[in-house]
Amino acid sequence: MTLTTSIQTRARVRRSRSQSGSPRWILIGAEIAVPVVLLAAWWLASAGSTNTFFPPLQTILTRLGQLLQTPAFLGSVASSVGNLALSFVLATLIGVILGCALGLVRPLSWFAEPAIHFFRAIPPVALVPIFVSLIGFGNETRVLSITLAAVFPILISTIDGIRAGEPTMEMVTRVYRLTPAERLFQVVLPAAGPRILSGMQVSLITAFVVMIASEMLGSSTGLGAATLLAQQSFAIPDMWAGILVLGIIGYAATAVFTLFRRRVLRWYIASQQQEKNS
Repeated sequence: MTLTTSIQTRARVRRSRSQSGSPRWILIGAEIAVPVVLLAAWWLASAGSTNTFFPPLQTILTRLGQLLQTPAFLGSVASSVGNLALSFVLATLIGVILGCALGLVRPLSWFAEPAIHFFRAIPPVALVPIFVSLIGFGNETRVLSITLAAVFPILISTIDGIRAGEPTMEMVTRVYRLTPAERLFQVVLPAAGPRILSGMQVSLITAFVVMIASEMLGSSTGLGAATLLAQQSFAIPDMWAGILVLGIIGYAATAVFTLFRRRVLRWYIASQQQEKNS
């Protein structure tokens, strides 16, 4: 029975892929073409510009190539990307673990959820000056600020995903006498996976915004601090180069996460496409 179900599932996945292949390639082509078109429009609109604060894109790219050869700029990029990756991983671990605990233990959630919703309502960027005042300007402040801001979307989505489990699956786990660990990792978390990954996608955007804000407030390292310093010293090409790199980092992080999400949720995407086609 298990082998037959597995064969049928693979056949459905192949069928859904073949039916949705053309739109998928269209979307991939659009994702590549849109940034290229925007850069081309920027190049044409800024060509021959004499505005000090809006230099030609060619000048910005030339300056970016020079900055990429300096250890200081590369160190700023590495610091920002490292803080973003570390904070996002920490927020994911904390959000999923706490979300599982609060989603499965209702009495615990009754006490914790009011505080969670209170702190979630505070704008994440507003927390950065508080941490700077309490802890200082070290790298720990930036990691803590990004992690705390990014944990709430994952936490809320994990709680909702676990509580939205179907009663039928609960009955199946009792019939098969699954242990609590088997129930959590084989039934509960896979069922809540789509909502958890949606929360992670929102969390990634929040982490990126707070990363920039935390580096601009009193920090001397990071791409946000380098961009702000360039703006304050009227090094306009340097400022635009920093903004361009920040956009590339944000776009690349979103693209990598989208690929990761599609990889993890292949079964869910295939089932949704099968329901639409049937």
